[in-house]
Amino acid sequence: MKNIPKQKIIVGMSGGIDSSITAFLLKKQGWQPIGVSLNLPQWRGKKTFTSAKKTCQRLNIPYYLIDCQKDFKDKVVDYFIKELKKGQTPNPCVICNRYLKFAKLIEFAQTKKINYVATGHYARIKKVSKFKSLKVQACQLLQAKDKNKDQTYNLCFLTQEQLKHTLFPLGEYTKKQVYQIANKQGFNWLIKKKQSQDFCYVNNKLLTEFLTKKLGKQIGNIIDEKGNILGQHEGLHFYTIGQRKGLKINDGPWFVKSFDKMKNILIVTKNEKEIAQKEIYLSPFNFLSGKLANKPIKIMAKIRYLQPLSEAILSPAKNKQLKLVFKNPQKAATPGQFCVFYQKNICLGGGKII
Repeated sequence: MKNIPKQKIIVGMSGGIDSSITAFLLKKQGWQPIGVSLNLPQWRGKKTFTSAKKTCQRLNIPYYLIDCQKDFKDKVVDYFIKELKKGQTPNPCVICNRYLKFAKLIEFAQTKKINYVATGHYARIKKVSKFKSLKVQACQLLQAKDKNKDQTYNLCFLTQEQLKHTLFPLGEYTKKQVYQIANKQGFNWLIKKKQSQDFCYVNNKLLTEFLTKKLGKQIGNIIDEKGNILGQHEGLHFYTIGQRKGLKINDGPWFVKSFDKMKNILIVTKNEKEIAQKEIYLSPFNFLSGKLANKPIKIMAKIRYLQPLSEAILSPAKNKQLKLVFKNPQKAATPGQFCVFYQKNICLGGGKII
């Protein structure tokens, strides 16, 4: 990351350790950080930004709180509910990053005539003359130094325009190093703060209650592949392909194989091979370079955030869809989730599984 002394930069502040240390590092490198928190709605609760404000006061930098509650509901929460109604499994983080978080931060920066924004994501950006297999000058999105914390999966739908104005200072650090910096610099309240893995609108403990309120209960049968009734479910929106826990049927383990949306039936199997497949299709999709591949390319890909990368062939787009064929079958390729593809440590982009 190039050091540009005395240049202002907007830093997205969640109040957690990553965004706070991002602001600290930027100031140390000679930037003039301006902390900005996005005030998003939260179901059954109200977010406070005490920690973010405290960090900015400690660093002696300006702090702003932007109200994004309506936009977040329109672009992220409504998408989340709509996907569940269709029987799909949404990924709100991918959508939020492109259409809400980075859009709002860059928009705010432009109103202040500031060229760059930064966040606490574990990823890296590199400007290059061309992508491998994609001959175009562009910003590459690279995996983070800390592969266990790499967040390029959820950044796969960003645009070139967004990447051009973004910095990820933590991309060259491990999570352990970030904690060490916080400890050394006296950011004790950040070290004690619990790291959340939930959808920021509703935590996992309240998700069932949220879905019940928004989508209700729709009692239906759970059947095996031969049509035998094994039990009942309270709504297909409570389940995802490959799910094992929470089925409440005997003689398991059972895995969710598919849904019969018309008949409100949940189909399960004992055979994990039944929920594995080599070939998937993606739509919509995004190439971070802004240019599509015009021939089949060898890639590494994964169909969920915490999954290891697997070898695959990605074919050129046809009928607004990408076809991706894995070398080995992938367990539970879930409609609505995102498949993200790479070459070496370069994230090329991703698409929604259909």
